Amino acid sequence: MTIGLHIWPDNSRVVGLITKIIIILLVCLSFVSLSPCEALPEDVTIMGSSTVMPLAEAAAEVFNLEQNDYLVSVTAGGTGAGILGIVERKYDIAMASRAITEEEKQMFGDSFQEFKIGMDGISIAVSDEIYQEGVRDLSRDQVMRIYSGEITNWNEVGGPDKDIYVISREYGSGTRDDFNEAVIGDIGTESPGVDTVAYSGAEVKTAISGSDRAIGYLGFNYLGGGVQGIAFNGIVPSYENIKLDFYELKRNLYFYTFGDPTPGARAFIDFILGPEGQKIAAEEGFIPD
Repeated sequence: MTIGLHIWPDNSRVVGLITKIIIILLVCLSFVSLSPCEALPEDVTIMGSSTVMPLAEAAAEVFNLEQNDYLVSVTAGGTGAGILGIVERKYDIAMASRAITEEEKQMFGDSFQEFKIGMDGISIAVSDEIYQEGVRDLSRDQVMRIYSGEITNWNEVGGPDKDIYVISREYGSGTRDDFNEAVIGDIGTESPGVDTVAYSGAEVKTAISGSDRAIGYLGFNYLGGGVQGIAFNGIVPSYENIKLDFYELKRNLYFYTFGDPTPGARAFIDFILGPEGQKIAAEEGFIPD
């Protein structure tokens, strides 16, 4: 008679294998049970004016630290691009350094919601060398003639014998639109006197500070660091002059949504319009609303 032998594994190995399986199952179950409680924050996307961007970024940094429900991200690209972005539902909020135009309302409909978040002034700025050599004030007519190419040397406006290096902003920039409307007289005007086009306020500042003969225009908050704001029609761009409405190139700054804001967009807008957000606006060189 043949006797068959059935050899069982060592008990310790069996116990170890079962223990490992139990541990794996428990880990898997813990991930399943915890995942609903650890939901990721909802993204809130903001795009548009490079003038408004420093305020939006500074506010977003504080807002993101103070709560866990929403995560705000900010991208510059110009007012026009920001407005188009919210219409196409690519972004939740558009930053704008000008108001929505009638043309935009006709093109996209009147579903825009406007939130005024502060004030600013377009500053006419020159290289520090030009400022130090006597150019401290320009009239509207002088600025217009510089940008039209009629005035090409600083000695024609009381400065040194140097060719003027003229800097403008790109098409679609809200700052460019406001400047053209207020100084040139027409938003769509081309400026034949322009030597270079910058794509943000920061680029304008870099171009002016890197030259000894430049002129440009940019938001009040960008002044300093080798870039001197000069008087426009006899009034200097200052916090007080902008706030008290003495400075002609004063403007409002906005957030826009297309339709009702999402809950996250609404929360961030409320934050920036509140005391903490307006304090950040002042710290960033803007004039609170």
